[in-house]
Amino acid sequence: MQYIQSGEKSFFKFDNLSAAGVFHFTSTKEGWQEDAHVRFTGDQPGEYQGFRKELATSLKLDEQTFLFPRQVHGTHIEVIDGPVDATSLPDTDALITNQPDVCVCVQSADCVPILIYDPIQHVVGAVHSGWRGTVNKLVSKTIYKMQMAFDSMPEDLLVGIGPSIYMHAYEVGSEVINPVREKFVNYRQLLRPSAEKGKAYFDLWEANKTLLVNTGVPLENIEIMGFCTYSHEALFYSARREGSKTGRMVSGIMLSKK
Repeated sequence: MQYIQSGEKSFFKFDNLSAAGVFHFTSTKEGWQEDAHVRFTGDQPGEYQGFRKELATSLKLDEQTFLFPRQVHGTHIEVIDGPVDATSLPDTDALITNQPDVCVCVQSADCVPILIYDPIQHVVGAVHSGWRGTVNKLVSKTIYKMQMAFDSMPEDLLVGIGPSIYMHAYEVGSEVINPVREKFVNYRQLLRPSAEKGKAYFDLWEANKTLLVNTGVPLENIEIMGFCTYSHEALFYSARREGSKTGRMVSGIMLSKK
């Protein structure tokens, strides 16, 4: 993991993706002009254009480089295999592309951002996986889609699991516990009983790592950044800590032209 300062803003990078030479980043809450309300999509351009411009300036990229989905905690995966003319894609929680100079991005504020790189077929992906995306195996479906669209092989993939809420701060009820028990053989490892009856603590990091390994990604190719968004208040927004209207971090990954 690497911490990078760019002006007043700061970003984190994964060691495995950096070693492979692919451009990527995860933002923090440091240095934004309107700290509490950072968003990169919205119903009106005025809600996000300024923040996209700030992001582009900090990363020394053109604003049009970034592609954001309008996330809905679903399982739709958009394949970008040619020129795209869109500021955001509706009802989408994962993006994959083989196109250079297209930075596929996801937003998060407790949910898990996952960045994927195939150094053999030159494909990248960005996944937004909260508890719904996790129990519905969105990251696995994204890898299958990479195989179908671009001939990516799971054993070649490098994956980074970014900052999100960790188990000790993520108490959930039966609406989460029951599908976790149904979908994961190792659910006892993923759920820790709470003192409150009918509640448990859910490990989103381990759950998504389980999905990746079960899909065929080598364990040594998976890097977990290890930051809890709830606990690290100075660095990250947290919907559970601050409410759903808080700001968002953005995680992105991009291929460069050869």
